Amino acid sequence: MDYNRLVSVTGLSGLFELMSSKADGGVVRSLEDKTSKFVSTRIHNFSHLESIEVYTTKDNVNLVEVFEAMKASSEPLPDGSDAKAIKAYFEKVYPEMDFQRVYASDMKKMVKWFAQLQANNVEIKLSEEGAEDAPEATVAKAKPVESKGSAVKNAPAKKINTPRKMA
Repeated sequence: MDYNRLVSVTGLSGLFELMSSKADGGVVRSLEDKTSKFVSTRIHNFSHLESIEVYTTKDNVNLVEVFEAMKASSEPLPDGSDAKAIKAYFEKVYPEMDFQRVYASDMKKMVKWFAQLQANNVEIKLSEEGAEDAPEATVAKAKPVESKGSAVKNAPAKKINTPRKMA
C-alpha cells in the first residue's frame, strides 16, 4: 500500500486507500477494518494525505514531516482520549508546531492516523513530482476540504475561472 493512495474522508473516521474513482465519488478501503465501499463526492470530501499541511511557528510543513518526527521519537504514543497528554507529546516530538492554531482534535487525528499507518506497515514518504499515475489526477473532481480555523489543511487549490452571471 502506497502513502500517495491514502485519503481522509470527511464524515468517516480513520484513513482509507483510494482503490478507484468515478465522476461522482470513489471506492475506498478502510485501513482499520479492510472493508471497501463507494463514497460519494456529493456528501463527502476527499483529502489526500500528501496534500495535508500542518501549521508551525515558521512555514507550514507537510504532514509527512510530522509523521517522520513521530517515527524517530522514542516517546510512546499517548492515549487518544487525553488531550493534555497528546499536546505534551507533540511539544516533545514536534515543538515547532503552532499550538495556538493546531487544535487538540487535529493532534488527536494525527496520533490515530500515525498508529494506523504503523499497523499497516505503510512507508511514509511523498511521491516524486511528475508521477503520471498519481491518484491526485484520479479524484480531481473531488471537492477540497474547507474548514475554518482547522490546523490541518489542504495545499492551495488551483483557481478556476467561472463565467460571470449576467443580469
